[in-house]
Amino acid sequence: MSQLQAYDPITGTAIDDLFRGFFAPVRLEKSGPAAIKMDVSETDNGYQVHAEIPGVKKDEIQVTIEGNQVTIGAEVKRETESKDGERVLRTERYYGRVFRSFVLPTEINESASEAKYENGVLDLKLVKKAPVSGRKLSIQ
Repeated sequence: MSQLQAYDPITGTAIDDLFRGFFAPVRLEKSGPAAIKMDVSETDNGYQVHAEIPGVKKDEIQVTIEGNQVTIGAEVKRETESKDGERVLRTERYYGRVFRSFVLPTEINESASEAKYENGVLDLKLVKKAPVSGRKLSIQ
């Protein structure tokens, strides 16, 4: 059982931290790379992957398969159009490279697998590699 500790709000630093944080100016940090969100399901002969990569052209997406490891990468590019007299007040969208790697229980047959990108969603149909049967060694 974990140890219990008595809490005293007057002598503790919680009240000080609360008021110190309450009057501090709010600063929003630049957001980092957005994670590629995905769903993975298994079928009898393979895996189905749906990965959300909005705002990316299909030419800027790379899918790499090495054994049972799958890597999805994309280049999110910023297209800026500055007009005279216009100034940016806030920008929160991320621009740069994003990656997502995951390992599946079985190896993937790269040549039989397919990828399709439509409306910001990458659909992968990954076919399982046929299991290699053991080979008998002849004893000499």
